[in-house]
Amino acid sequence: MNTLERCQRYLNRKGIRFAHSVHSPAYTARDVASAECMPVHGLAKVVVYSCSNGYGMLVLPADSIVDFGELCRLLHVRDIRLATESELIRLFPDCELGAMPPFGELYDLPVLLDEDITNADFMAFNAGTHRDVIHMGVPDFRKLVNPLVAAFSMRIPAAVS
Repeated sequence: MNTLERCQRYLNRKGIRFAHSVHSPAYTARDVASAECMPVHGLAKVVVYSCSNGYGMLVLPADSIVDFGELCRLLHVRDIRLATESELIRLFPDCELGAMPPFGELYDLPVLLDEDITNADFMAFNAGTHRDVIHMGVPDFRKLVNPLVAAFSMRIPAAVS
């Protein structure tokens, strides 16, 4: 069973309403948002970290970056880093590199949700490939995943044309 099927079964089993869309391959969050014809701020990206407590998933708006100083404070750790590509391949063997869904339960990982996402009604995210996207309500995501919600990201200023 591939990641998309696992996600769909998981959501169906939990009674969560969602939509699935497919677009041409897109490898950056901005390209995914463009392919989905949605604002980049409405797309959630998953960042995987490693620290003395182990690995975890961060879910933040696609037009934001992680504030690692704040994350260290939140997690009560001295050092934290991004997971390497080889670690991602090992942690998410059924996903294309960088396209993991934010369902920590499927991978035995804790999930931290940036509070900026909680201001939205809906969110969208990769579903294991660089083509598949799941759209669902933010309240449903919070109920399903039960993430720690905190402010740990900084919005990237839009490029000036």
